[in-house]
Order: sequence, then structure tokens, then C-alpha cells
Amino acid sequence: MAINTIALVGAGYMGGGIAQVFAIAGHPVILADADAELTKRNLARLIAEAKDWEGRGLFLPGQAALVEKHLSAAPSIEEAVADADYIQEAVPEKPEIKDAVLRRIEAAARPDAIIASNTSTLPIGGLAKSLNKADRFLGVHFSNPSPFIPGVEVILHAGTDESLVPEVEELVRSTGKLTARLSDSPGFVLNRLQYALLKEAISIVDDGVASAEDVDIITRTTFGFRLPFFGPFAIADMAGLDIYLDCFKTFEDNFGERFATPEGLKKLVAEGHLGTKSGGGFVIPAGDTTDLVAYRNTAYARLQQLLAELGEAPGVK
Repeated sequence: MAINTIALVGAGYMGGGIAQVFAIAGHPVILADADAELTKRNLARLIAEAKDWEGRGLFLPGQAALVEKHLSAAPSIEEAVADADYIQEAVPEKPEIKDAVLRRIEAAARPDAIIASNTSTLPIGGLAKSLNKADRFLGVHFSNPSPFIPGVEVILHAGTDESLVPEVEELVRSTGKLTARLSDSPGFVLNRLQYALLKEAISIVDDGVASAEDVDIITRTTFGFRLPFFGPFAIADMAGLDIYLDCFKTFEDNFGERFATPEGLKKLVAEGHLGTKSGGGFVIPAGDTTDLVAYRNTAYARLQQLLAELGEAPGVK
């Protein structure tokens, strides 16, 4: 089936942002929230918000008109999903709320409709138990604010019909987003990494190593400065996996199992894969890195220029 009409159940800031993204891509989007009046208020907010963002240059010229053209409000969840090809659930992150909403969606939707949850941490397989026909259910996790964050997690549970996935990925990519296809796991990739970082950051403060303000400075101005351009595997490949192995030994000697050296890293180094300098690494092959280094230096310099132009984030120490 070709996905055209979309229903968005949960039209708050998260779901509303997703609705704007689909609308700008030219898809008719029907909104539904807890009641008809709330849905209408959210529709008005999303249109006004799009006009404001276009006026400030955050949306391209004409995108606010696309939001106004393609978004509409339904009186109920049932009426919103009745004829939809694709239904995106974006209600609060509470299993009992999602369970009730998913049951309502399935009862009113077409049998061939695809149902996706925007959950950020709840396992998709657990949510799938709310449905009688869970093979047409998967996770499609946008990040807040959806109009401006480019990555989207596409999560399959054990019973997802894999033939649906390329179509869903194509739908998401039609909005200009990048997709990553994942297996089901609590927190998936984004929040598993994000919460691991926060946990260690809190431990550093609790241990008296640095203040919260200083941890944030180091995070955003050192390794965090690289992350818009390179993920952790690419960063390690460029630095040298043998160096990472040595550093993990220091961590393991001082922090024990909490920082035990990963087996995957040990294996690569033992096989002679040291990153870009020799043997290749996790994601980058060995070879001439002249162009890669030139890109890296340009990227970091441009980011520094952008930050200087924007100035400090208001209200953040």
C-alpha cells in the first residue's frame, strides 16, 4: 500500500511537531487528542507556531501554508483513524494510557492500516500486547522538537511484519529525516545512550569531581562538540582503537566492572583493527584520511562560528 493519509493521535508538543513534519512533506494529517476542543486548540497552535517559525526563518517560505493546508482536526480518535493509511500514536509515556489508546485505535482503524508508537523508552513488544493484530505495529520515534531534529528511530518488535518497514522508512524519509532501523530494547538507542551519559554525569557530581555546570561545559565543548558530525564509533576509529583500549584499562583499574573494557573493542584490536591508521575500525576503513580531516576541521570551525553568532543559551549557566 502507498501511505498517504496520516492520523496523529496525541497533538501536544511532541505529536503536534510530528504532524507539522508530515504536513510540510505534503501528507494530509488528521489530528486527534483527548477531546474535540483540545484537538482544535492544538490545531490552531500548530498553525500559529508554523507562521511564527517561518517569520523567524526557522521554516522555509511556504512551509507554514503547507501546515495550514494539510492539518485538520477530528472530533474523536475513532474518526481520525477510520480512513488513515498510517497512524502515529504520541500520547503520554505511561503504559496504561498507551494501552487504552492503542486499543481504541485498532478497533476503529482499517485492518491494513499501519500503527506506530512514538514511545521513547517503552519496549515495542510490550505495547504490541495491546493489539490483536500486532504484525502491523512498530515504533517510529521522533525526537523533540520534531521539526528540527533530523534522526528517527524505527523499531521492530518480534512480531512486526518486516515487509512494512521499507514503506514506513520511505514515509519518514519523505520528510527529510534520517532513519535508523533498530531491534526492540528498552530505551532503544537514543535514550539508552542519553541516560547512560546522564547517569555518569550525576555520578561525577556526586563524587565531587566537578559541578553540574562544569560537567555541562566540558560535555558540550569537547566530545559533545564532535557529535553533530561523528558518532562514538567514528570518533574512536579516528582516535585509534588501541588508544581506547589503553584508556579503558585505566578506567577498569579504577572503577571496576562499571567501566570494564568492552569485548568488541578487545576483539578488534587483537585482530589488528586499530581504526583509520591501521586495519580499519568500527565504521571507518583504514586509508588516507586527508579529506576526512579537512571535513572535520571545517565542520568544527563552522560550528564554533555558529555558536559565536547565536551566543549563550538563555538561562543556562
